[in-house]
Formats: sequence, C-alpha cells, structure tokens
Amino acid sequence: MPFIGAFLQLSIVELVLGASLISKIVLAILLIGSLLSWTIIFAKWSQFKTAAEANTTFLRAFRKAPNLDAVAVAAEQFNKAPLTGVFDFGYEEVVRQMKSRGQIVNKVALERTLQLGISEELTRLERSMSWLATTATVSPFIGLFGTVLGIINAFQGLGSAGSASLRAVAPGIADALVATAAGLAAAIPAAIAYNVMGHSIKEIGARMEDFALEFLNLTERHFEE
Repeated sequence: MPFIGAFLQLSIVELVLGASLISKIVLAILLIGSLLSWTIIFAKWSQFKTAAEANTTFLRAFRKAPNLDAVAVAAEQFNKAPLTGVFDFGYEEVVRQMKSRGQIVNKVALERTLQLGISEELTRLERSMSWLATTATVSPFIGLFGTVLGIINAFQGLGSAGSASLRAVAPGIADALVATAAGLAAAIPAAIAYNVMGHSIKEIGARMEDFALEFLNLTERHFEE
C-alpha cells in the first residue's frame, strides 16, 4: 500500500524534524508533560514504598509500647510513617488535655484531632497526584489537536500541489499522527500510575483509620493505669 510504504520510509525523528511549527509546539508540550509525569511517578512510588515500610515498623513498636510516652519516644525514629503523623496529632491533644484537665480526657475532641491528623497525612500523600490526572485526561486531546492541524496542513499542501496521490499526502498524514501517538504515550502511563497510586493511598488511609482506633484504646488503657 502506498500510504504504509511512505510511512515506513520515514523515521520518527525525520517526521518530528520535518513537522510544522505548531506540531513541534504540541510535541514539546506533550514531552514536558510526560517527563513531569514520570518524575512524579518515580517520586511517589518511592514515597509510598517508604511510607508502607515505615508504617509497618512503627505499628510494631506502637503495639509493644506500654504507654503513650514510650510510643512518643519511639516515634522520633519513624518520621516518614504516616501513622507517626497521626500519632503526633493525638499525643499532642492528650498532653494539652492533661495539662488543663488532669487525667480526664475528652474522647470526642481526641477523635476529632486524630481525624485532622489523618486528613493532613492524606493531603501530603495526594500531593502532585492531580498532575497525573490532568496529564492522563488532557494529553490525548492535545495530541488530537496536533493531529487535526497536521492533517489540515497536509490537505492544504495537497490542494496547492494539485496532486491527488496518496504518496503525496502520506508523509503529511504520518507527521500528523505522531502527535496522537505522543499524546497516548504521555496519557497511558499517567492514567495507570494514578489508578494504582490512588489505590495505595486508600489502603494507607484505611490503615490510619484503624490506627486511630488503636490509639484510642491505648489512651484508655494508659489512663486506667
């Protein structure tokens, strides 16, 4: 087929170098978006892996601790664990109530403080995730935009040349389709990473909710003693 033959004769580099200015701008935008997405993917993957490992170690120390003061001392070693952030919120609230009310702890206020700690940690974990969602959603449309403009230019050139053969228009169409391919190449990894990491955030959030209950139980045992 003439179209396929003409496409195979052109490398991707040749297509990009021979593209129009608008097509190059579109490809540059997609490249920047893809590079930022991959940077975020690797950074978040490392963050979640470290958080999961630190959570496991901190939770083991928390369950072995006899009281809150012992946990507070051990928590300094696990500052990368989201559970440590939740614990700090709760422990600070317990200390404030002990100073103002003695041994009486307002359980409702403590539960609210723990929820604030959970919300703070989730916000930190979700940071930069919106960029992945934006890249996954917008990149295909940016690529399609570049493709449409490229096809328009190809047919305008075909009309000016007065030739109706596929061999004449195939290079222009091939050049235009590169933008769509680039858009999909940027969007697919971002979409996969967003869904996988979103599931990881939900798991960590559930773990923090369970930890809040364990914190309340330890608090009750601490004041019963």
